[in-house]
Amino acid sequence: MFRTSDIVLIAVMVSAAALTYKTKREAEEQLAAVQKIQAQIHYEEDTIDLLKADWSLLTQPSRLQKLAEIYKSQLGLEPVNARQIVGLDDLPAKPVNIEDLSSQRLGGMADNSGKGPSGGKDPVVTGGIVQ
Repeated sequence: MFRTSDIVLIAVMVSAAALTYKTKREAEEQLAAVQKIQAQIHYEEDTIDLLKADWSLLTQPSRLQKLAEIYKSQLGLEPVNARQIVGLDDLPAKPVNIEDLSSQRLGGMADNSGKGPSGGKDPVVTGGIVQ
């Protein structure tokens, strides 16, 4: 009937066919991934082109001049002077006012801290534990 060499040859042929099918399927999956990435690249390039067109429309000198005239005439706005912009180092330091920390500002808590109704020292209570 079948010799051992025939069985080995059939096994080699079947495994070669399976390996060929597996390689073809992986190549098709890679090709689909590449096509998907290329489609995404084209979409992003189209988006970039659209944004560039919008930017060029918005930055046209005639449009900007027209907006400046509208802001000045209808809204009464004036352009910013260089003297209006002040650096952080040029701002004066705010003096600390001790009266801001007075008992009037804190609702009388500063005067009564640590004193009981009799004027003596109450024990300090933290978290329900008397110390």
